[in-house]
Amino acid sequence: MKRRLLASVLPFVLIAGCGDKGNDKAEADAMDPANEQALNDEMMTDPDMAGRNEANAALSGTGNAAIPNIDKSASAVEAARDRAGELVGGRSNMVFAPGAKALGNNATPSRAMVAAAKAAVAPGGENCGEKVNYTSAWAAKLPPAFPVYPRANTQEAAGTDEGACALRIVSFFTPVALDEVLAFYYTRAKGAGYSAEHVTAAGDNILSGMKGDAAYVVYGKRLPQGVTQIDLVTTN
Repeated sequence: MKRRLLASVLPFVLIAGCGDKGNDKAEADAMDPANEQALNDEMMTDPDMAGRNEANAALSGTGNAAIPNIDKSASAVEAARDRAGELVGGRSNMVFAPGAKALGNNATPSRAMVAAAKAAVAPGGENCGEKVNYTSAWAAKLPPAFPVYPRANTQEAAGTDEGACALRIVSFFTPVALDEVLAFYYTRAKGAGYSAEHVTAAGDNILSGMKGDAAYVVYGKRLPQGVTQIDLVTTN
């Protein structure tokens, strides 16, 4: 499913381009409108992207053709919660993310969102989006602080370590409620020394943060079919 994961990040590449006012040449190149347009054009002409609108419609509508067969039973949800609790040292250690603020059209995106967008487009003049390869193995190569949520159903995984690139993008579904999934990543992030900011934009809840040059962004939404959809992006 080439390009689908990058397509989920692209709107925030454009937001980041509007919000970042840095003077560094590499940053300017990363957000160059020509780079953004080239990536956009290539994605939308890629054969694997032809059905993206239909897939999105299926996800947001009453049909479930685009959603895998996920065990949504109470026992499955509880097992996932238990394992998530173990990964933060006990369920009592789970801390919910602070309330989200709406990211308006003219608002400045978080530094982590900017960093992730640049990593997907062209950090340091390299187009990392062009270098990613798609294989489920990348889901196992996420930074230790940001594993796939326990017992989740991974849909796609992509990444690259080529050259100066260090990019991971993983998409998955889980029956666990969105606020609980975000709490897991918020707790993991803070425990690992990352910052954390919670906003809403373009229909997504977005949790993002940084530690040094490393960044993470969690895009999440609760679907009508009773599952949570997460796109997880990490850099460096």
